[in-house]
This record gives sequence, structure tokens and C-alpha cells, in this order.
Amino acid sequence: MVVATQSRGMWRATLFPTAGEAGGSYAAGSSRGGGWAALEDEEVAAARSRAEAARRALTRVRRYSVANRLTKLGTLTYAGEGCRDPRVLRRDVADFMRNLRSSLGEPIPYLWVPEWHPNGHGLHVQFGLGRYVARGLIVRAWGRGFVDIRLLGDLPVGSGRIEIARRTASYLGKYVAKTFATEDLRGLHRYEVAQGFQPPSLRLEGRSDVEILERASEHMGAEPTKRWYSNERKEWRGPPALWFQWATPL
Repeated sequence: MVVATQSRGMWRATLFPTAGEAGGSYAAGSSRGGGWAALEDEEVAAARSRAEAARRALTRVRRYSVANRLTKLGTLTYAGEGCRDPRVLRRDVADFMRNLRSSLGEPIPYLWVPEWHPNGHGLHVQFGLGRYVARGLIVRAWGRGFVDIRLLGDLPVGSGRIEIARRTASYLGKYVAKTFATEDLRGLHRYEVAQGFQPPSLRLEGRSDVEILERASEHMGAEPTKRWYSNERKEWRGPPALWFQWATPL
């Protein structure tokens, strides 16, 4: 259901064409503060803040993964005693990515997430790549243990790169979300991406959510296949918001 909102305020949204997404909210014209959120005790507010931070992180993971068509999934595991130092892990993975880039002769998009091994073997890494890379190159670039490359199952027959990239994002996003619930990383990033591959964005403004939809659809050359409006969610707390997704990003 679309509800056109007319007032002195504006709807502002950001379109990510190569990720096939747009999201935004209504900004009231008045400079007076607040009105959207009720007062909460500190514990509830902290939990809501963590949940919102996790949601933003998963959104960024999804947009980056789809925009760069991350369809190749793998795991890096240490040999022997493993690694239990998050900073050492990050240095080792940075070294791995430099080795891989050097072997390929060019930078490539990637996203990786650290995870504590469920069997107590310390830390390992889940990663996604935006192009095919021979397993032998990955093994040599890692050089610290074992490499696993897997195909994503549970996808409909004929699924293309976009569907696979969105499934990759969902898979990697689970590990990112887990860190918000179980870890205090003390300033360390919860995931890392290759620099220079952030999805381009386009700012949109309109007097109504309908106007935002029209402008985004015109730019994408089609109406979105998925639409979300905050006024359809009883649990929503915050200014009116919207989100669109296209099956075929640019």
C-alpha cells in the first residue's frame, strides 16, 4: 500500500542502481525535534541500537555483494592450533588478499567475515569473491592451512548471478549478525571489503513516497519487484520509511 504524504517536508531516498535497491525516509519540514520514538529505558534502548546497527551492516553487505556480483564462496581455516587473536587474523587475511591480487594481476571485489570455529579451532574466515579464481591460486595465496570452496545449494533451477549474489549476501550476513549478538570487537571491523568497489548511489527527493517510487523506477527502467513501507509495519518506530528492490540491477 502506498500512501502519498504531502507537507512542507520532503522524502529523501538513495538509489543504488547496480545493487538494485533504494531506501529512504520522510524528513519533516519543522526544525523541532523528535516525535517519532517513545522514551525507553537504557537496556531496551541499547538492544534497539544493536539491532539497528546490525540491520545497517547487513544492508551494506547485501548492496556490496549484489553490486559486485559476489557469487564465489569460500572458507579459510588455519592448520595446527589455529588462530585466536582477531588482530593476527586480520593481518593474515590482508596478506592473503594482497597475494591473491598479485597472482591475478588486478584488484578484485571481495567481502570477508571472521567467525569463531564451532568446533573450538579458533578463528576462520568466510569470504565471497566477484569472479572465478582457480582453487590452486587461493590455496597458495592463503598458505596457512586449508581452503574450502563451495557451491550454494537451495537455489531454483536457472538462477542467475543476481540471485546467487543475494544468497551469498544472506550467507555472509548471518556471520556478521552473529558478531553483534556475541562479540565485543573493541574497534575492529566486523567484516572487510575491497576498496574501490563500493556501489555507486544516486540521491532522490520528492514531496511524496509516490514521487520517490516514480523517480527510482524511471532511472531503473522498471518498477521494483519488491516494495516495503513502514506504515504497513505496526512495530515500526521512527519516521515514515520505504525500501524498494529490483530483480535486475543495472
